[in-house]
Amino acid sequence: MLALGLARVVILRNVTSFRRGWPVFLSGFFEPVFYLFSIGVGLGALVKTVTTDSGAVVGYADFVAPAMLASAAMNGAIMDVTFNVFHKLRFAKLYDTMLATPAAPKDIAVGEVTWALIRGGIYSAGFLVVALVMGFVHSWWAVLALPAALVIGAAFAGVGMWATTYMTTWQQFEIIFLIVQPMFLFSATFFPLSSYPEALQWVVRATPLYHGVVLERGLMLGDVGSGLVGSLAYLLVLGGVGMWGAGRRIERLLLT
Repeated sequence: MLALGLARVVILRNVTSFRRGWPVFLSGFFEPVFYLFSIGVGLGALVKTVTTDSGAVVGYADFVAPAMLASAAMNGAIMDVTFNVFHKLRFAKLYDTMLATPAAPKDIAVGEVTWALIRGGIYSAGFLVVALVMGFVHSWWAVLALPAALVIGAAFAGVGMWATTYMTTWQQFEIIFLIVQPMFLFSATFFPLSSYPEALQWVVRATPLYHGVVLERGLMLGDVGSGLVGSLAYLLVLGGVGMWGAGRRIERLLLT
């Protein structure tokens, strides 16, 4: 926390605001768990095995579980840096007040993104425990699944906050859902990439959630190869660019 400088004050403010709202905070944990039970386990009774893109044959629930972990990290980050940040920026004018202190725009951006990582990390940790208890973890590489989830969360938090700074009305958040929902359904979450048409495969490969799914699936199934390094690099670069853009936009909106 000390290494974060004044950004830690933004984080502590969020912790305080959720002190009495922890049921709302924890609600994001249940969505991927319900998907795992309804689709991974329910549909898994009909679809016994799936051949991954690397050629491994695994149970359908084992195939879906890592994708739900990546989705939990995405949802935790997106939920916080969209609606909450928009309210603070456009209505509560909280960031204007913060800039009256020694805090700088980059402190606000780093603080909000870090808080989104904490929220997404808690969702991911809870889901990982559920997956472990249910027997969907098949490798010791899974000890890196939680750090990988934080990288996924950082990518979505940075880009999500950057996008939020361009929003001017609540109705515009429909655009966020229009992007996130298809990405959730088609990022090789429920079916291997090879089952999609060739043209759509290139679109899927360009999405950040696909790279998050590839990363988590490789770690939880023990299918570790050089391809995971590319997915990791993609997410790290995306998160860095998003945080830089969010900081610049907040500075432009509040200091000009």
